[in-house]
Amino acid sequence: MDNVAAMLMPDGLNDFLNAHGWGNAAISLLAADASFRRYFRISDGQRQAVIMDAPPPHEDPKPFIKVAQYLTQNGLRAPDIMGLDLEHGLVLLEDFGDIRMREYLDDNPHQETEIYRRAISVLAELSGKAPADVPLYDMDAYVREVRLLTEWYAPAMGISVDASEFDAVWKTALAPINCAQHQKTTVLRDYHAENIMLLNDGAQGIIDFQDALIGHAAYDLVSLLQDARIDVSEALEADMLQHYIAIANVDADFRAHYALLGAQRNTKIIGIFTRLWKRDGKARYLGFLDRMWTYLERDLDHPELAGLKDWFDTNIPADIRRKTPIGAPLL
Repeated sequence: MDNVAAMLMPDGLNDFLNAHGWGNAAISLLAADASFRRYFRISDGQRQAVIMDAPPPHEDPKPFIKVAQYLTQNGLRAPDIMGLDLEHGLVLLEDFGDIRMREYLDDNPHQETEIYRRAISVLAELSGKAPADVPLYDMDAYVREVRLLTEWYAPAMGISVDASEFDAVWKTALAPINCAQHQKTTVLRDYHAENIMLLNDGAQGIIDFQDALIGHAAYDLVSLLQDARIDVSEALEADMLQHYIAIANVDADFRAHYALLGAQRNTKIIGIFTRLWKRDGKARYLGFLDRMWTYLERDLDHPELAGLKDWFDTNIPADIRRKTPIGAPLL
């Protein structure tokens, strides 16, 4: 084990590895994300696996485990669960390797359409399954998320807004999809090119789905086609949206709902990325804000979103949206 890995060792890891037959494995830090979760790769000869470190009380691995089992049982590729220590928040997972959709497409742009179509097909298949036993993506959740913009972004920009009016505008806009007809799909909530693994057998593996809820099928499509971390061209987005509509069972309002959930998600992410800088000291996320405003403005141009567009144009006009938050470092 190298010194870096030793310093980062989760509590109880040695006992956990010994208990599951990996006592002699080499350990290396694989990744960390915006939460408290970390991932380690363990190697023993030709065997490899991944350790999820989800330390309590900050993280709870049980939702991840439940959704992973649901996906596997429904024929989708989530990592197999090979061992658990819930007291220490440790999960032994199947290793999906290192080929993420994002980096693969960086090196193989000519396969963009093919790879995105496969990812779209996974969502179409998921939308046809009975939903997982997870909470509902209800109005309270939608509004709580968009409120991150008024709680974090607006103060960071020195803007004063009427938070009650903001909530009311969103409740009106979201009303058409906040009903049983449209709340029937397992929504993974972070389905994008950095969370899709390309496996050796040609399948696509899904990771990072512990926050899944039951909601509208368009949400994960937005997550994929309005990716917070990479630019997705308007042409590709339009092509893939049409492909999804062609292969999935959607109604006539789907495009409007896609734009609405795009606006909701991008509003939330602008707030989250501002919070990651302001509260957690992760200034690099500010570099994504311009992309998020580009997506959000694209969504707000849909005729069905006129009320939301009016609020944004009045309260956060275009000349403010690309400015650096007060006190932020230059990136």
